[in-house]
Parts: sequence; structure tokens; C-alpha cells
Amino acid sequence: MTRTGTAPRALALPDARTTRLAIDAVRVLSMDAVQAADCGHPGAPMALAPVGYLLWRHHLRHNPANPAWPDRDRFVLSAGHASMLLYSLLHLSGYDLPLAEIRNFRQWGSRTPGHPELSHTPGVETTTGPLGQGVANSVGMALAERWLAHRFNRPGHDVVDHYTYVICSDGDLMEGLSHEAAELAGHHRLGKLIWVFDDNEITIEGSTALASSTDQLRRFDGYGWHVQAVGDGNDLAAIDLALGAARAETDRPSFIALKTTIAWGSPNKAGTAAAHGSALGKDEVRLTKEALGYPSLEPFWVAEEARQDWAEVLPRGRALAEEWEETVTAYRSEFPELADELDRSIAGKLPDSWESAVPIPSAAISSAEGKAEATRSSSGKIIQALARAIPNLMGGSADLSPSNNTEIKEADSFLPGRPAGRNLHFGVREHAMGGILNGMALHGGVRVYGGTFLIFSDYMRPAIRLAALMGLPVAYVFTHDSIGLGEDGPTHQPIEHLMALRAIPNLLDLRPGDATETAVAWRLALGRTDGPAFLALTRQAVPPLDRGSTPDPSEVARGGYILCEASGGRPEVILIASGSELHLAVEAARELEAAGTPTRVVSLMSWHLFSRQDSTYIERVLPPDVPARVSVEAGASLGWPRWIGPHGEAIGLDRFGASAPGGTLFREFGITAATVVERARRSLARVRGRS
Repeated sequence: MTRTGTAPRALALPDARTTRLAIDAVRVLSMDAVQAADCGHPGAPMALAPVGYLLWRHHLRHNPANPAWPDRDRFVLSAGHASMLLYSLLHLSGYDLPLAEIRNFRQWGSRTPGHPELSHTPGVETTTGPLGQGVANSVGMALAERWLAHRFNRPGHDVVDHYTYVICSDGDLMEGLSHEAAELAGHHRLGKLIWVFDDNEITIEGSTALASSTDQLRRFDGYGWHVQAVGDGNDLAAIDLALGAARAETDRPSFIALKTTIAWGSPNKAGTAAAHGSALGKDEVRLTKEALGYPSLEPFWVAEEARQDWAEVLPRGRALAEEWEETVTAYRSEFPELADELDRSIAGKLPDSWESAVPIPSAAISSAEGKAEATRSSSGKIIQALARAIPNLMGGSADLSPSNNTEIKEADSFLPGRPAGRNLHFGVREHAMGGILNGMALHGGVRVYGGTFLIFSDYMRPAIRLAALMGLPVAYVFTHDSIGLGEDGPTHQPIEHLMALRAIPNLLDLRPGDATETAVAWRLALGRTDGPAFLALTRQAVPPLDRGSTPDPSEVARGGYILCEASGGRPEVILIASGSELHLAVEAARELEAAGTPTRVVSLMSWHLFSRQDSTYIERVLPPDVPARVSVEAGASLGWPRWIGPHGEAIGLDRFGASAPGGTLFREFGITAATVVERARRSLARVRGRS
């Protein structure tokens, strides 16, 4: 069974009255819900009701009884402000979204929030809100579908064969992210990706002419997309033919510019910005229903005739899913090993033995004996081992793989016409990389990572935040994590970035200090299933840490642990550090110990993990009765008082860097072992003075 490249055909619609009632039900539910909430965006759902009806009732392969059916078509409402369009379609199609939830639009505890949210509302494929993110997600979904289809499909057994549909807005296309994502989609010739552009020429401030005069058809043609224009958003036949032609185009992604009138049907607000970001008003809702010839003025009323038409989605969806299950059953009989791998991939599970591919050193290595190595280099070696153990691990970087060490050396590149590759090339497109990685994780079946310099995580921040909000298992490889990168200077040297990323809820921060911690960090990053993780890695070589004994991976995995214990096991001062500054803390501890000051060194690789340990463990590592503490991290000192308390000293960098060799910068900015010793003595003096 295959659907790719099917020829356009004329759709057999029910009679005109039933079709009109089914479409107007979307309009009425949307404007009634926005009116009841007294906030929201009624105009776009009213204009897009016809294309929404055609997609969800007749074109989209989906099963409301099983929203997670693996081979469903994906639908992304990138114009997330038009959320009531999606909620109306879900409700009418038979998803578990009763009318009570439509009535409770934007209210506390409802499943119909202001913008669609993954795992909050059944049938929602991604959290959209920030414009441009949804279209970038869709490119990731289409990339994942292509890779999985090549990996698993066999002649006569197309177990992965579906499309990704998007409704996007002027705002999506104005955001620069849309350029990055669309250009990459065109380059890869993603023929199963279809964007429908709501071309209504209205934004919040008024006409799009205030800020844009772009010919979107020529723009997307330049990207290598298949482009079509439909001049009337209510012309069902033309929309139907355009969707069919888009599916038949196998070698290019498709862009359909659909000319609509915002709030179509409203006598006084159609075509105006007044319908973009606020309710129509009770009187205008009544006038609109009268203008539509709608049979009832009662809020949230849907004609039984319309409900019966929409009810056809359920049996159609069940039949499609059952047909796919039959295909999978035959596939499993002929290709049992591949079928098992497909099951595991779809379930998001890693192979049972994957962690053993990342061994933790079995013996202590002193800094005098071990070889210094940048943690980015350690990470690169670990990626090779992980790729051998996890066949669906894919990743790449924003044109920086030689510096990030993110290339899987035994794998090919994923390129147009070569979909078997596991090395992704995002080009100089960090923003799109973040959104595309999210889309691949949302699609499922692959485990993904992406790399760039830590400084450029700023470009990715919106997508990172959404990955954390959605709980997506995406790994970020952020190298060149401090002034230690050296001569490139302050434009490339991150200062506030670690703290800014640590401020994102549900984002796992991992800043390892040597090869051992880097191995544990990768285990933590890939073992996580409920959110993203980033590894902050050095460009400069760092010595292996002198632990005195083999580290317990479970201790390291707590995020903070005792790296070096004080003589006698009872410290007078505690030095806390992360990453490349850990060896400075160890060096300072030796000097303090030699001078008769029992000193403990704590590695705080992850604030996220350490803060989630029970109080007993935290107080064992950082005893409350040892208030003399020093933190050292080559970045902003903001936030460190949480761990060092009122009598501690924070060594950091609260200014921009400079252009010079990394070692020079650490010395000139006072991030040295000597400074740690000095600050430790100052903290001790303060504590003793208080006593």
C-alpha cells in the first residue's frame, strides 16, 4: 500500500446545505468560545473553516479514537493564535474534547488553552504560540518521516507513509525562522510537506502592507517549493484540487497561498484587524449568525445534520488505522527484526544495552598521569560509541560539526536523494535547527541532538524553551563554553548563557569537568525522556580530575557530589565548581590543605539535578554548618548565592570577555587557583569574625 504521488481527484462532498452547516459549525463554535472567554482570536478560524473542514473531514488521515496512531498524517497549526479552529475541528471530528471544553476556552483547568499545547489536548501535535516555531517543527516531522520510511519500508510494505500539513499565517512567514526552515525544506525536496498560507493580509496592527510587501509565491518558488494560489478561501473545489496537487508533487514541498477574509461572515468586522485579537462582541456574533443564515442563535449550537457529517471521520479513521495494522502484521511476518526495531523506535525506547557503550573509567586517574583533553573531544568520542549502540540516533550542527565534534564518523550525511544518512547538516541556521529538532522528536522514531557554540544558544532559545515546555527528549551539544575559547573574543565568549539556560524550567543543565563526567552527562542526556538536556563543553583541554578513587556514576548523576574530601572528612571550607574550573578548585584545595585548612571540593555539574535531590543528600554534600564556601565558574556569578550562602565568595565573570589566548584570559580576569585560595581564606575570616 502506498499513497505517495497519488493524482488529484475531485472530492465527492455531501449536499451543499450539509457541507455549509458543517463548515459554519466551525465558525460558530470558534466565535462563541472566544466571546465566552472575552478574549482570543475569532477571525482566523472563521476564515479558515472551509479548508479546515476539507482537511479534517476528507483529506487528513487521522483516527480520533487513537490520536497517537503512528502512521497518521501530522497537522500543525503554526498560527497558534487561531487555536479555536483546531479545537473546533478536534471536537467535531470525535476526539476526546467534549463541548464543555469548548465552552471553557482559556479557562483554568480546561483542555482548551489560549494556544495549542502538546499533551494537554488530545490530537494536538505540537505546542504553538511563538510564530514560526510550528512551521519549523513541521520540517522536522517531514525529515523524520523520510528517514524512517527509508529505514523501515520494504517493497510492498510501506509501514511509514504519511504527510505533514501546516496552516501558517502572515506572522509565521514574517518571522525569520520561517526562512531558515523553508529554505532547508526546499533543499531537501520534502515532497510530503504541505503548508497552507492563510493569506488574509491582516496582523494585529492592521494591514500587512504596514510592514511587508513580499510576494510569498515568488519567495517560496525561489526556495524550490511547489507553489499554488487559491483566490477564494470559500472555494471548496479549488482548495480540494490544490491539496490533491500538493500530494501528487513528490519531489518538492508544497506551498498553497489561500486568499481569505479574516472573520468572514461578520458584517462589520470582516477584513479588519478588530477580528484578530479580540472577541467580536455579543451583538456582532448575533449579526454574523444571521448573515450566515445559521439556524440558531443559541451559543455553541451545532445542527444534528452537521454532527452526522462530521461523525463520518471516526469510522474512516478506524478503517485507515486497521488497514495500517494489517500492513504491519504482514511486515512483521516477513521482517521480524526490523519490526521489533520499528516498535522500539516508535515507543521512544533505547536498546537495552545502550549505556554500556559509554563506560565510566574503572580506575582513578590522577591529573599528573592522565592526558588533558577538551570535553568537546571527549563528547565526540562518546557520540561515536552511542551511534553504534543506538541505530536511530541522529544529529548534527549549525555548520560547526568539526568544532562541536558532533559528526557520526561511521555514518553518511542525510542529503537530498540520500535519506539513509544520520548526520544532519542544518547550515548556519541555529534557530531552525532548534525548531526542526523539536519536530523530529515530536514525530517520534528517532533520537536527536544538535550542536553549536554556547554563545549561539541565544538563537535557539525559543525552541529550547518549547522543548522544555513540551518535555521533548532533545540533546544540545554546546561547545566553546567560556572565555577559555580564547582569541575569537567577546562576541563568541558566553558570559550569562549558563545562568540564562538554567533559568528555563525542565531543562537539564550538564557542564562536565572531564572525560569521566562527560560520559555520565551523555548517559543522563539520552536517558532522559521527559525533557531536553544540554551539555556545555570546553574548547580548551582540561586535565582529568584527581578524585582519589573511582567515581560512583550514581553519585555523579545526582548533579552535585563530593569530588575531593577534606582531610579527616570534616571540611572547614567548601569549594564548589563546574566544568573547566573544577581543576582550579582541586588545585586550590591542595594548597589550602597543605596550609592546614581541611577543604572539600564539590562538583556541581547540574543545578537541575542537584536541586531535586532530597535534603539529606544536599546537606551531606553542602553541610549547613560549613558556611565558608567559594564558587568558581567562568561566567556570570548571578545565582551562585543559592549554593554559597551569605558568607560565601563567588568567583565569576560579570563583564564581557576579550580577545586573547584562553589561559591569558583566565589569568587576567582572576579565575585562577590563587584567587580561589584567597577567596576561601576571606570567606573563612568572615565566618570566624561572625563567630
